[in-house]
Amino acid sequence: MTLDEKLQHFYTVSVDEAHAEAYKDIEAHKKSLDKMLKEHKESSMENAEKQVKAETVNAKREINKALSSRQLTIKRDLTRKQNALKDKLFADVKKRLEQFSSTPEYEDYLFKKIEEARVFAGKDRIFIYLSPEDSALLQNLSQRTGLPLELSQDSFQGGIRAMIPDKNILIDHSFLGNYETVYKEFKFDGGLK
Repeated sequence: MTLDEKLQHFYTVSVDEAHAEAYKDIEAHKKSLDKMLKEHKESSMENAEKQVKAETVNAKREINKALSSRQLTIKRDLTRKQNALKDKLFADVKKRLEQFSSTPEYEDYLFKKIEEARVFAGKDRIFIYLSPEDSALLQNLSQRTGLPLELSQDSFQGGIRAMIPDKNILIDHSFLGNYETVYKEFKFDGGLK
């Protein structure tokens, strides 16, 4: 082999080795870049998912906050309206009680309640009180029942109250007491508790 042939052969082998070395370096660099790209995509997707979750949670929180605020406003408005209706209803009830107190049936009602109290007391001593508004009915009811009735010092807007001291019992059939009890316990979701 001649010197030119040897040089040519050396040149060809060197170039082939350089190409092979360069190809290996390029492939290693491609693999490294592919790995970096894959890691970057995974990291970006993970960050995007975290951000979407965080934004979703934040959006839900804001929606719940707005919904809660609106529900509170609606409840306040509903309560205000219910209280106004309740007051109107019970003003009408009070008016009807006053109207009933001026009817002949009212005296029969008082007579019935006095008799119930007398039966309940049995042989025990009993004190029966009428409201001061019913002073005109006192004498007639005393005669009908045969009991000494008394006028109360405090107005209870109609009805009777009876006391059985030996048993420490108060019987309250007063309009005021019953009215206040019903007013306090009244609910719009079905009347009384």
